[in-house]
Amino acid sequence: MKFIVTEKDNGSRLDIFLSKRINHLTRSNIKKIINSNNVKINLKIFNSPSKKIKLHDMVEIKLLQSSPNNLKPSKIKLDIQYEDKDILIVNKPKGMVVHPGAGNLENTLANALIYKYKNKLSNINGEFRPGIVHRIDKETSGLLVIAKNNLSHSMLGKQFNEHSIHRKYQCLVWGVIRPLKGQIKTLISRNKKNRQLMSVSDLKGKTAITNYETIRVFNTKDIPKISLIECNLETGRTHQIRVHMKYKNAPLLGDNQYGKKNIKFKKINEEFLKKLSEIKGQALHAKYLGFIHPSKKKWVNFDSNLPDDFKKLLNFLKKHCS
Repeated sequence: MKFIVTEKDNGSRLDIFLSKRINHLTRSNIKKIINSNNVKINLKIFNSPSKKIKLHDMVEIKLLQSSPNNLKPSKIKLDIQYEDKDILIVNKPKGMVVHPGAGNLENTLANALIYKYKNKLSNINGEFRPGIVHRIDKETSGLLVIAKNNLSHSMLGKQFNEHSIHRKYQCLVWGVIRPLKGQIKTLISRNKKNRQLMSVSDLKGKTAITNYETIRVFNTKDIPKISLIECNLETGRTHQIRVHMKYKNAPLLGDNQYGKKNIKFKKINEEFLKKLSEIKGQALHAKYLGFIHPSKKKWVNFDSNLPDDFKKLLNFLKKHCS
């Protein structure tokens, strides 16, 4: 695609200029394309989104679909909840990483997707994230939307950027959150002591908004207080729910990074302890996903069942604390 800079765009940033002319791509998408050396000005490659363009410049952007050659396919069964020509909805199990990263190059969701769909997925986020529009943590289960083409990816990405996609999670936390229903709005940034963790900050970071509602509090004499919480995300920051629950002094059950460690009980129900030990990772599930379909232009929504370990503990609590 080629564009000539007119007088009204003289002096504009390169990324802003292109985002005005390519409606189906978000500015974030445009920046990624520029950074990957796929934009030329007067036949010369520029990889700086902030580059100022001049009157009569010829701007060329390459939007070619390429096959991810370096991502190793993995034959892993996927729990596909829905699929059409534009998107698919995957119910990711606990223990699966969404895409390759440092020290984890195989057996991710991306490896499984490339095995099944080969090059029939979007490539906006690069060859190691085919079709990946958003992520959830390794030990969090639940729904993800995957884009099969760049147009769908861009339109979904725009909805995520505008916070118009509905995402609801259910989790089990220690204790009771006060008030029982409300909104948590903070800044979240990298933890100063451990860069792999996030933390609430008063001074810097990205705004994170979690709307929550207590579905039920389980309270009985031989089991500590536990709450079933539903979280509706307005933003999607790294570890957002886990960080916000810890901030409210109600960390998630099974969370090895933000949760309670080396818990000692004076008197405890042995069956509860057994069910608790069977929880793999944090008791957090991305249960619901709703958005405007990229091509059908109508609202679609999807709901998923809780994973077995979460469901068994929850059923025990309901029975024991009724």
